[in-house]
Amino acid sequence: MAPPRTQAVHQPDPERLPEPLEALTRAFAVLGTHGTGLVVTALAKGPADLHLIHERIPGLSDGLLTRRLREMTALGLVARTDHPGTPTPTVYTLAARGKALLIPLAALTVWAQDHLSAKSPEEARPPQRDRAGAGAAGRGGPSRPGTAKGDSASS
Repeated sequence: MAPPRTQAVHQPDPERLPEPLEALTRAFAVLGTHGTGLVVTALAKGPADLHLIHERIPGLSDGLLTRRLREMTALGLVARTDHPGTPTPTVYTLAARGKALLIPLAALTVWAQDHLSAKSPEEARPPQRDRAGAGAAGRGGPSRPGTAKGDSASS
């Protein structure tokens, strides 16, 4: 009898996600960075200097906004134009890649308005898992699926 195979021939590399999921992971890595979607939305209203972007997005610190703009410029989402000697020395605009985000961001905004609570961010977040990934374990919940607190694990 032949030894059992450890991996079926038709299975993809278990270390990599299929490309659509890889692309989605990259998109969420960019959009999941605090302030990125807000900056795209602010610049959708037109070119702006740092002061005007702050007016469009109240609550972002100078440092955070500056870092985001630098990162987004490096990614090709934002274009930076310097005008030395003018009252507005640096102006930011959406680059073509940033403009391409407007439709998906609009759809995501509609989804969020329809499906996510407008309550405080803590109330809208899913429950956090502990470091070991055991969910409710360590907070008085069952330590593994199917085992209620106080039940014996052995049968």
